[in-house]
Amino acid sequence: MGGSTRMRCAASAVALLAAVTTATVMTGCTARHGTVGDQQDGKGHTPAPARELPRSQAPSPEHAGPVLAVKIDNVQAARPQTGLDAADIVYAEQVEGGLTRLMAVYATRLPPVVGPVRSARESDLELLRQFDHPTLAFSGAQHRLLPLIDAAPLTARTPDDKPDAYFRGAAKPSPHNLYLRPGKLLGPAPGADALTTGFHYGPAPAGGRAETSRTVHYPAARFTFTWSAGRHGWQVAMDGRQTVTTDDRRVVPATVVVQHVKVRTSDLHDALGNYTPYTETVGSGKAEVLRGGRVYDATWKRPSAADGTRFTAADGTDVNFARGQVWVVLTPRP
Repeated sequence: MGGSTRMRCAASAVALLAAVTTATVMTGCTARHGTVGDQQDGKGHTPAPARELPRSQAPSPEHAGPVLAVKIDNVQAARPQTGLDAADIVYAEQVEGGLTRLMAVYATRLPPVVGPVRSARESDLELLRQFDHPTLAFSGAQHRLLPLIDAAPLTARTPDDKPDAYFRGAAKPSPHNLYLRPGKLLGPAPGADALTTGFHYGPAPAGGRAETSRTVHYPAARFTFTWSAGRHGWQVAMDGRQTVTTDDRRVVPATVVVQHVKVRTSDLHDALGNYTPYTETVGSGKAEVLRGGRVYDATWKRPSAADGTRFTAADGTDVNFARGQVWVVLTPRP
């Protein structure tokens, strides 16, 4: 996963407001060719736990396939999520109403089931350009966004494109019950070489300061990361409640990055006229890297959409991440 930047395809690409508006926000998103799939698993079972599949052996770089990026619902009605602990990277981004949505990126292993799956946003296309032609799994998108997704250098997979890969679970109400079987979209997991993010992994940087808890606030949501020496990572809590998966596994990333970014209003809006936030991930800014019970101040820089993001200390050296899952919390800067 080193810091080298790979060339990508040259093609250009360009939550709910509150409990009462849960369904109406969804109406602003349409599936690629119509309605979101509504398949049942036929048994009413809770989605299978992510731990059933062992980690795949990473192939050599020349054989690395695309990563799988899945848009995951993150409102209270969608929790607990499935397969979140198996992701290599989890991005948290702001959506309508000051709420958040997750993008989970899978490369070293594919869990049997991931979800709940929700709709894409315009800024996802910029974020995903750092990967080599990724596969993006999502439930649908605002109709004006669909042509931009089609033009982006990625493979889009919705329930309309791949109905056998999705199903509706019985434990949650719609639209918070759409799940994905990743094995139906990809072959073997592509391996770590597919994670062309620009992240550096290695020994902990020098310096830093002790910090065992960090809370990141959004207008209508918050994340708290608490260091656990016994678990060798940061225990995640969302909106004041500990984050666990459907099989009661804690989500404990080894590294948490609080990346301060510009969040502006996009040109797209939902059915109620609420404009979608656009999170800019190209450029530069401040960040904090949390690892090992310490926090390290950093500067992030991503010169173009085709580049990965580099995190450096004041002296210009790379701020190494710990091996394991990474959460990148894209938080609005002042």
